[in-house]
Amino acid sequence: MSRKNKHIPQRTCVACRQRANKKELIRLVHTNKGVVEIDTSARKLGRGAYLCPIRSCWAIGLERNYLERALRVKLSANNRRALINYSDNLSKEGQL
Repeated sequence: MSRKNKHIPQRTCVACRQRANKKELIRLVHTNKGVVEIDTSARKLGRGAYLCPIRSCWAIGLERNYLERALRVKLSANNRRALINYSDNLSKEGQL
């Protein structure tokens, strides 16, 4: 008997628009508290969006407001600063 290939969920980065496996991207979620959080478990409730784990995608997503548009929220200054601080720890460039 042959095993069926397991389906691997695909998601699209809101900044570079490249499709990748869900586990390779970082999920951000707009919670019911009105805050955008990084969802490491990918299970939090709320509207979600995905970004590549690359600093340039985060910069594009935040500067061009792609993230705000995808999450349907206006980021506060503190929330934006927290996301920028998180992105500073990511690699500059890289492969997915």
